[in-house]
Amino acid sequence: MLSVYSLIIYPLIYIFPAYVANGAPVIFGGGTPLDFKRKLDGKRIFGDHKTIRGLIAGILSGIIIAGVESAYLPYMLLIGVMLSIGTHAGDLLGSFIKRRFNIKSGKSIPFLDQYMFFVFALLFAYPFGNLPNIYGLFFLIILTGILHRLTNIGAYSLKLKKVAW
Repeated sequence: MLSVYSLIIYPLIYIFPAYVANGAPVIFGGGTPLDFKRKLDGKRIFGDHKTIRGLIAGILSGIIIAGVESAYLPYMLLIGVMLSIGTHAGDLLGSFIKRRFNIKSGKSIPFLDQYMFFVFALLFAYPFGNLPNIYGLFFLIILTGILHRLTNIGAYSLKLKKVAW
């Protein structure tokens, strides 16, 4: 039988380090681009919006959340670290793919922008177990799409982002 804990609460606790890691660069990022403006085949590797400070802030923010969670669920420290790293691996891969297809930095591509960080976060954390059940994962898939849109609109309204997607 499904409980509110297994369907909603635990999945939120589990994914929260990834959500924080994904959002932190919008607040704390900026500065030197991660690719140092270098090009591959005449195209930027990641673009100006992927910065060293944003990457470090994102991963550290997710790890801090995992540290807090680990006081109650000790296994969440390692999982949270992997979720945070996976989040940025997915985000960077998405940017890399967009640059290869000549999609300008900041332009939205369905799935890549909304779910690449999420998929890679889960892939990086998967070997360490304790994933939410299938219903919890389904809940997170829906929630991630909704939150991605709402947080981007909010960041745009607060002038933290130049585009609302």
